[in-house]
Amino acid sequence: MVSLRDIENRIKSTKKTSQITKAMQMVSASKLTRAEMNAKAFVPYMEKIQEVVSAIASATSDSNHPMLTNRPVKKTGYIIVTSDRGLVGGYNSNIFRKAKRAIEERHASKDEVKIVAIGRKGLEFFENLGYDISESLVGVSDHPSFEEIKAIANRAVGMFTEGEYDEVYLFYNHFISAISHEVTEKKLLPLTDFSSASTMASYEFEPSAEAILKTLLPQYAESLIYGAVLDGKASEHASSMTAMKTATDNASELIDSLTLSFNRARQAAITQEITEIVGGVAALE
Repeated sequence: MVSLRDIENRIKSTKKTSQITKAMQMVSASKLTRAEMNAKAFVPYMEKIQEVVSAIASATSDSNHPMLTNRPVKKTGYIIVTSDRGLVGGYNSNIFRKAKRAIEERHASKDEVKIVAIGRKGLEFFENLGYDISESLVGVSDHPSFEEIKAIANRAVGMFTEGEYDEVYLFYNHFISAISHEVTEKKLLPLTDFSSASTMASYEFEPSAEAILKTLLPQYAESLIYGAVLDGKASEHASSMTAMKTATDNASELIDSLTLSFNRARQAAITQEITEIVGGVAALE
């Protein structure tokens, strides 16, 4: 039978855990506010650069730029955006599940796949599965700047243009709200969907549309990667906040249950003591 001291110790330890998870929830909520602002502030830039690139690419339909050219697929690159830490609920596992399923459906061999891992959890997961990690970045700050992401984004795009792989997919968590996000798969390269081209296609370009594309396309692809990281960070903080809230609520329920058990056990002990005293008095009469 569990003693009163054991129950009391469990209540104390659970209360301490609850205080920690409550503090972590508040920290994540604070980080989420800024991360959400960063992600949303980047959207207008992304929409505008996509509009410009689409228009110029449509105006130069005969462009032979490697980022606009489909070629036979021998190797595929996968950019996987995850967190560096745990305690984020299903944030990482949902990405792993969707990315792993997509890779297994497309490829008969791991030799056809190269992984670019942004986040320690993704790096460890795909390393353990035996995939080729061509590039990785860990220790991304809670509110990353473009400079943090630029180097790995540049290398990822460069490996495509140099022919190390023939297409690139991007996996990340798209932030919807504080309680909702979804794993998103986006074909990053080659860039072939220009259905949103504007009337800019009728303009004349100086020095030339081809020269502008040569400069703009790598920046566009790198910006897509950076936007995915910002989106992922907002989702990560939201997942952490939700997970810590759930942990705090569970701790509170456990404390209530243990307190009830403690009171019942104490009442039973008092009743037992009274019974023994009454029995002792009766024996002396």
